Amino acid sequence: MTNKQPAENKPIEVLIVAVPETAGSALYGMLDVLMAAGNIWQTLVRSDSEQHLFNVRIVSAHKRPFTCGNHIPVRPDVSIKDNPTADIVILPELWLGPDESIHGRHKALMDWIRQQHKQGSALYSACSGAIMLAESGLLDGCPATSHWGYKDLFQKQYPKVSFQPEPNLVFADPGGRIVTAGGTTSWHDLAIHIISRHASTGEALRIAKVYLLKWHGEGQLPYTSLVRSAPHADSVVRRCEQWLKENYRDTSAIQHAIEHAGIPERTLKRRFKAATGSTLIEYLQNLRIEEAKRLLEAGQMPVDDISIEVSYEDPSFFRRLFKRLTGLTPSQYRRMFQPVMNVGKG
Repeated sequence: MTNKQPAENKPIEVLIVAVPETAGSALYGMLDVLMAAGNIWQTLVRSDSEQHLFNVRIVSAHKRPFTCGNHIPVRPDVSIKDNPTADIVILPELWLGPDESIHGRHKALMDWIRQQHKQGSALYSACSGAIMLAESGLLDGCPATSHWGYKDLFQKQYPKVSFQPEPNLVFADPGGRIVTAGGTTSWHDLAIHIISRHASTGEALRIAKVYLLKWHGEGQLPYTSLVRSAPHADSVVRRCEQWLKENYRDTSAIQHAIEHAGIPERTLKRRFKAATGSTLIEYLQNLRIEEAKRLLEAGQMPVDDISIEVSYEDPSFFRRLFKRLTGLTPSQYRRMFQPVMNVGKG
């Protein structure tokens, strides 16, 4: 299999997997953008060099029409029972809760995905489509990404996968035959990557311009919620979490939280880490940086004042911590997200 379009200009064969859990926006978005590669820009600028770069079909366990997420209709072009093959197989986003599991579902499809990889196809997943790759076993021992909200799911259900919630794209192998993409609209990044890699970088840029697709080079950190409720049964830790949420501005919050818990410090720290996956100081830092993000989004308070507001008297330390946890400086974060907050105002 080649990475670029063959010299004879035959379209590159692509199969996009659809199941009832599939998100229709990612499924049809990928199909539309790839089918437009080589011709939509050329049509808009009245060029006579139109090409049909990708031949994209929807594949499922059977050819019967069905509905996917939000009751969006799907009419598969081909069934895995027909033993279709392609240069590229894409697994788009799934509608799946962070505490759900697909273990045991779509067994025949898992076999087919493994067979496609064995035969040389490049496998790509967008967002939670990586869960299907993980379920197939093809990500065992490999780095991978998905939406940051699935970090706990991967750690619990697929511990053999080295889950990386920060990047927008992760190569599972040196040759790049398995590539996973991050958050919900990561199919944009994936489409740009696929067109650039298998057709040309120039065409990828043209498609990005036509569809206003943005390459998320900043990764997922700026979009990640630092504070998430991890379900657990430790009532002492839950009380400690709640106390910290209400008192994170306390300059002696850790010591007071330990006193509030009423158990030895070493015991609380051990149980807190086991229950939440974070240390006490990490949890407190996350609470404070989440509040700093809210303040940056909401107004023009100077960064140094925000630092003091969230109990960091040293603004330089606050800036370093903010950059480490979000991937952006406070000023960069404000520039990125304030326009979104201001939409519709005025």
